[in-house]
Amino acid sequence: MEGSSPHLFGRSTVGRFQHDVAQAAAAVADRVRTVRRPYSGASLTDLQGMVDAVDLDRPLGDTDAALDEVAKLYLDNAVWFHEPGYVAHLNCPVALPALSAEVLLAAVNSSVDTYDQSTTGTLIERRLVDWAAGRIGFGPDADGVFTSGGTQSNLHALLLAREASPATDLSRMRILATTETHFSVTQAAILLGLGREAVIAVATDAGGRMDPAALTRTLDDLAAYGLVAIAVVATAGTTDLGCVDPIAEIAESCARRGVWLHVDAAYGCGLLVSTRRRHLLDGIERADSVTVDFHKSFFQPISSSAIIVRHASAMRRMAHHADYLNPRTATVPNQVDKSLQTTRRFDALKLWMTLRTVGAEQLGAMFDRVVDLAEDAHRLLTEDPDFEVAAEPTLSTVLFRYRPAWLDDDACDELTPRLRARLFAGGEAIIAGTTRDGRHWLKFTLLNPMTTTEHLRAVLDLVRETGWALLAEDDTRLATAVV
Repeated sequence: MEGSSPHLFGRSTVGRFQHDVAQAAAAVADRVRTVRRPYSGASLTDLQGMVDAVDLDRPLGDTDAALDEVAKLYLDNAVWFHEPGYVAHLNCPVALPALSAEVLLAAVNSSVDTYDQSTTGTLIERRLVDWAAGRIGFGPDADGVFTSGGTQSNLHALLLAREASPATDLSRMRILATTETHFSVTQAAILLGLGREAVIAVATDAGGRMDPAALTRTLDDLAAYGLVAIAVVATAGTTDLGCVDPIAEIAESCARRGVWLHVDAAYGCGLLVSTRRRHLLDGIERADSVTVDFHKSFFQPISSSAIIVRHASAMRRMAHHADYLNPRTATVPNQVDKSLQTTRRFDALKLWMTLRTVGAEQLGAMFDRVVDLAEDAHRLLTEDPDFEVAAEPTLSTVLFRYRPAWLDDDACDELTPRLRARLFAGGEAIIAGTTRDGRHWLKFTLLNPMTTTEHLRAVLDLVRETGWALLAEDDTRLATAVV
């Protein structure tokens, strides 16, 4: 006789499942229909009080009641990436087919580490890895695996680079990158036992891209000192400037010296399906490994990332066989031999559904749209005397700051973090911030193809109004402005 539980998914609870999913979808839809800004503006103190007030040891006993509570706690105070006032981080509105896939994969709960837990789930992931490898330009010997995100993909790539190195002394190993490289590269060096000092900064050109000549000098200097470069990390889409390193020239230097080349294209992977800007990735086919984040430039829900390698044998260097999971005698495909994770969600299904519904060309057009939007933002900023711009965009990030002509650098540095915090507290616009050469900047990160130039103009007007209001609160600075 089949057992049953009113709280577990199965034959006896299918009706409840349909009801609960419909109610959850309705709750989200209700908020999306009515929300008009990216954040409610609630304070951290208020939100902490609301969360702390929930007694987790006294269940409500009813999904509808729990959903109503969560809607007030979470949905009413969520940060909405689809709103045009959200221009902060590398977060995107998500493709609708991927949301349908989330329902399927969460309910079935496949784990794609072994074939007997996922069957076609494993095959679909492997097919998508092959597809991504083909877009990169790798041949039939390529391989890879889906990961939780770019940080894990970069760690995995550098682990493979370390294992591929002929060196055995960790203290002699070095990783070459630029100061624009994602922080996860240094984090990976620490986790791999190399230490943060193992990451050597290569000089950049005026646009923030790795200088190939400087790379060559650095590689030769390391060899002269008896140190071993186990990897060079080129970035296709830096976090601040969105610049793309000259991959082809970097690849040539690495090939001549037998150094592993990893390309972090977590942000710039959208160029793989671009019909207008694919050339920015020229040379990526010569990399040994590539990070791609589909949950950035392919408009997928978190998480959906992958590491792709040019030669499948590289992925096997970390394989360890367990008789209960992946015995050496196995005759069916498995992913656990090449993953840092064991249990893994079937996140590949989201990308599969999106490609089969929307198609790669349309995804590329959407990514091109946000890059076009960044160019529009740059034009608006350079034409406005109240703003200063750091650089011309390559992808979809733009660094700028509110700085009327009479405001000096130090005063602008004091103002900029306050301005950003005031905007967040108001909830109408969320803008990122960073520092460069010790100076504070605001940052547009544009990953919403539904945003328009007029939306950006409205956000800039809000920045101006907020900046002036903050200056007006300081009588000394305002007096200076009048003078």
